[in-house]
Amino acid sequence: NPCSFCAIPIMRGGHKSKPLEQILMEAQMLASKGVKELIIIGQDTTYWGFDKPGSGVTESFGRKRNLALLLDELASIKGIDWIRLMYAYPSRFPFDVIEVFNQNENICKYIDIPIQHISDKMLMTMRRGITKNNLTGLLNRLREEIPGIAIRTTLIVGHPGETEKEFNELLDYVKSFKFDRLGVFMYSHEEGTHAFSMKDDVPQEVKLERQKLILDAQRANSQESNQNLIGQFITVMVDRKENDYYIGRTHKDAPEIDQEVRIESKTDLTPGDFYDVEVYDCEEFDLFAQYNN
Repeated sequence: NPCSFCAIPIMRGGHKSKPLEQILMEAQMLASKGVKELIIIGQDTTYWGFDKPGSGVTESFGRKRNLALLLDELASIKGIDWIRLMYAYPSRFPFDVIEVFNQNENICKYIDIPIQHISDKMLMTMRRGITKNNLTGLLNRLREEIPGIAIRTTLIVGHPGETEKEFNELLDYVKSFKFDRLGVFMYSHEEGTHAFSMKDDVPQEVKLERQKLILDAQRANSQESNQNLIGQFITVMVDRKENDYYIGRTHKDAPEIDQEVRIESKTDLTPGDFYDVEVYDCEEFDLFAQYNN
């Protein structure tokens, strides 16, 4: 299927970078088969290259985070229209990635940065390795220096030690920053995790209420953003047909986790191809559009 996507996973265990040569070979093979979208994913994609003394493809590089190099190399592969960056942790974000985003049209203006919280107390408790000031500075810089970027994040509510004060600080930030896409999970007390030694002191009903309040805030943000798109033309990749609609996504939407565009068309649309469609209606997390050939 030409609209399939590629994951480059390092999901559990110690950080270990997949060799650049191997990644490029896999991406070139996928492109030759008609794949249009690559998704870069890992336990922390900003770590890539830190454990590698050299690449063998480009000039050798030292012990540093080389995500910018990886993205730039992938962007040069013919046939790949979208490259999407996921799981880019904020604590040691390599700022040279910003220039690569702006220099390559096929790198989606989309980034997934799982911040988990915004309160200094909770960031320290969660061992995030970053302060609120540095975190907000990073998010603001990405918005300012990459025009049109969509920022997705993931949050955790009900973590041990989270009081109403810390939660309200998080809720206020969600309302004010207006993430483009957002997921929120309730803390789960699991053996083997760092937090397991702490008392699970937030009742389940409070976790549920906090999750709902965050989702309600994001719902309002998304509704406002979608409403502003009515009457505009947007570019979508079609994923599939579902009953009377073709289902597509914009560059701001990763498959399965972000919102979709439901498209009406009198002509057949091909999965994996791109179309300019006109938005005529919206819901909180979906757009409705029509394609007029």
